[in-house]
Amino acid sequence: MTEADTHNNENRRPLTTRSAGWARALASALVKSAVTPNQISVLSIVFALIGAGLLLYWPTPAGFVLAALCVQLRLLCNLLDGMVAIEGGKQSPVGALYNEFPDRIADSLFLIALGHAAGHGWLGWLMALLAALTAYIRVTGGSLGLAQDFRGPQAKPHRMAVMTAALLITAAELHWRGGVHALLAASVLIAAGSALTCVLRSRAIAAQLRERG
Repeated sequence: MTEADTHNNENRRPLTTRSAGWARALASALVKSAVTPNQISVLSIVFALIGAGLLLYWPTPAGFVLAALCVQLRLLCNLLDGMVAIEGGKQSPVGALYNEFPDRIADSLFLIALGHAAGHGWLGWLMALLAALTAYIRVTGGSLGLAQDFRGPQAKPHRMAVMTAALLITAAELHWRGGVHALLAASVLIAAGSALTCVLRSRAIAAQLRERG
């Protein structure tokens, strides 16, 4: 493993799904294709845009189930772009930008739409702001020479897991009772958890900087 590979691995989100056979097979197929990691990253925005549109303009049980599927497809893109780039050897000079910017856009699309679907638009904007701040703090640690900190309790995978669960619960909730209480509960949980994540990451960076002197 080269020094560059070691650096890349240190700054990648730890995901157990990378070792799954289906993920490796899918990544291998993409490596052999003409698809680039950057294109996969951009595709995550497309899924986020579709999911957000479903939340805002088709708030039905079927719409919420499809939105949950879009959340998972977005995460699949996030998984595969890195695998194709690093394990598949298809990295590009601008890959680091594509690794971060589409994530911020996809997060904002999903979370702002979630807040509006829950009936509290301001909460969606707050979630988007806090989600971006968690990433900013993580990247700031990396810019200071520290290993990037992916801890939660509401890192990206956690936020998307909460959102997926809430969307599926809401689909059932709408079908049987006609409410969207799960969306509001998820929004509050994501906002509060993201704020806590910001605090924990900031404190961890500060502690490491003090130890370094």
